[in-house]
Amino acid sequence: MGIDENDFFRQVTLRMSSSLKIETAMKRCMAYLKQHMAIDGMLFGLYDPELNVGRILAGIWPPEIRAPGKTIYVPVEFWTRMKAEWDRGPDTRVYNDIDAEPDEMRQIFRLIWPPEWSHITMDLELDDQRLGLFHLFARGKHRFTGEQARLLSLVHDPLALALSNMLRHQEISRLKDILADDNQYLRQQMMEMTGDTIVGANFGLREAMRMLRQVAPLNVPVLLMGETGVGKEVIANTIHQLSGRDAHPFIKVNCGAIPENLIDSELFGHEKGAFTGAISKKRGRFERAHTGTIFLDEIGELPPPAQVRLLRVLQHHEIERVGGTGMIPVDARILAATHQDLEAMTRRGGFREDLWFRLNVFPITIPPLRHRAGDIPALVYYFIDRKSRDLKLRDLPHLAPGTIEGLQSYHWPGNVRELENLVERALILHQMKDGDQPLKLDLIRQSASAGKTAATAAEDQRFCSLDEAISAHIRRAMDRCGGRVEGPGGAAQQLGLHPSTLRGRMRKLGIPHGRLARQGH
Repeated sequence: MGIDENDFFRQVTLRMSSSLKIETAMKRCMAYLKQHMAIDGMLFGLYDPELNVGRILAGIWPPEIRAPGKTIYVPVEFWTRMKAEWDRGPDTRVYNDIDAEPDEMRQIFRLIWPPEWSHITMDLELDDQRLGLFHLFARGKHRFTGEQARLLSLVHDPLALALSNMLRHQEISRLKDILADDNQYLRQQMMEMTGDTIVGANFGLREAMRMLRQVAPLNVPVLLMGETGVGKEVIANTIHQLSGRDAHPFIKVNCGAIPENLIDSELFGHEKGAFTGAISKKRGRFERAHTGTIFLDEIGELPPPAQVRLLRVLQHHEIERVGGTGMIPVDARILAATHQDLEAMTRRGGFREDLWFRLNVFPITIPPLRHRAGDIPALVYYFIDRKSRDLKLRDLPHLAPGTIEGLQSYHWPGNVRELENLVERALILHQMKDGDQPLKLDLIRQSASAGKTAATAAEDQRFCSLDEAISAHIRRAMDRCGGRVEGPGGAAQQLGLHPSTLRGRMRKLGIPHGRLARQGH
């Protein structure tokens, strides 16, 4: 009874495309081919003439044959013969008696099979490009016929496509591995850029580091508190690296740098057409941080509507895009940071109390640089080394005598960031000098506030009155806030006072504000 060739083609094609797992598809295909020919095993392979090796991409092996390695070193004589056959075009060949074949053929077959086995090999091409081969084998000699070889050649195209898909899948896997390796390298580079070494971990930051190591492996929110410039981002990065999420995204968000009308879209994403300009769907920062960590810097600047959405994330671990109708589950650990007094803000109604309680599970306070002056020498030498490499300086400069003592007596309102900037500026200026001159870190040139500190040092020796102390404190707050009394980031908010109360005290103390301050009265 003849074979319906159309049905044969359809059945082989269906089975080879029935599973994304090539081994599963091959087993199904082999089960069908056994109905028409004797088969004990099959494989897909290719030959690399430049390296003179064969590669087995996938195979099904009988129990008595040990599956070879993925790479097989092939005799040069075999390639000479195969090249001559390939030059004649793709073909399907039958080898029923290996002992009768030339030496180079016997040599290659005996690398894998015993001598009393039969074989059919079909060359595979796609778009006139040689891909590899499809090989069937069976126990005993003379198990295959020329008619079976012709029948197998009917399914050349679906088998070539299966081999092409295998090669593409391997290439994608290879590129994925390269990408993962590159990402790991970039994470290490970012750690070096942001400060993979926490200077002072065993001294001024000892207590903060102890708490950090305790909480890092746990999947709980962490609130980092401290003045601007103390290194909250570095601490957050370290928590992520020490957690079980270190191989996943670390997404940083400065809540104070995003306009209020865009904060919801940035954090939670939006659907196409959600608002004017939303021409496509956008994933928010929380979705990008899925399975990883999201660092919300300056959390106190988050507007009330976004606070409500953030509370839902903390409670239910899900978000809703702007303009969306369904909830999207997210698994992102939240690290938050602020230089503000969130507890005082909740009393004034500037921050949601329930959100404060959710974030304040494990607070870590990072001390300012003036409270850990013992770390300054290590920080200075660390920044000199790091910035010298960034600036490609050949030799590390040595410090001028008395420099460290002068730095330790300074107030450091800008904390570690101010010290880093001071070192970088000094190194840039030092490059312009001739000779082996010592590196000077000039605090007076560094900032006006340093000059004020030096100028008022004599005044600090006397005991000032309460009004003088309050006046100086308010003036510093006004300077820091750019002369703004009320609103987010204003002096009233910083001092924990109602704007009217602050203005009354300023009038009483003779501190100009508003139009008077701008006119210089």
